[in-house]
Amino acid sequence: MHPRQLSHQLREETDPDLRRRRWVVGLSFVGAAAAEIVALYQMGIVRRLPSLPIRLFDATKVDASDYAYKRARTPDGFLMLATYAVTALLAGAGGRNRAERMPWVPIALAAKTVYDSYTALKLGREEWRENKALCDYCQTATVASLASAALAMPEAVRAARGLLGR
Repeated sequence: MHPRQLSHQLREETDPDLRRRRWVVGLSFVGAAAAEIVALYQMGIVRRLPSLPIRLFDATKVDASDYAYKRARTPDGFLMLATYAVTALLAGAGGRNRAERMPWVPIALAAKTVYDSYTALKLGREEWRENKALCDYCQTATVASLASAALAMPEAVRAARGLLGR
């Protein structure tokens, strides 16, 4: 596909798959924004993370805990940022008919969003178990992941059916 045609399709066309993909990109950016805020705190650039005034949430406590630094010897905000960048990249890749022309891309996006959702739920459970509090930024990202998985499914199902000849 010519880059001009791809540009037009991604920016101007309105088929249901493109609308859902745009939502996945937007939700990935919500997750990335949450990750950036957390990472700024974890690197000492921001001194405190405001949390919702609900006892359940304490982002400052959670994001300073051992839990937040034990993976890859780096603040987990950076890991969140990287994962949402990959999700946005998969949502943005390809043109309008990618389920037929590049079926592995929507299938990869669906698999990635399901994996992200599972991981986010698992980490939320661990976050609570280790801290008796949740990070509101991380839980916002969890909701974004769950919604992204739901949005990615229709195109992935069509791509899989195409690959299977149905």
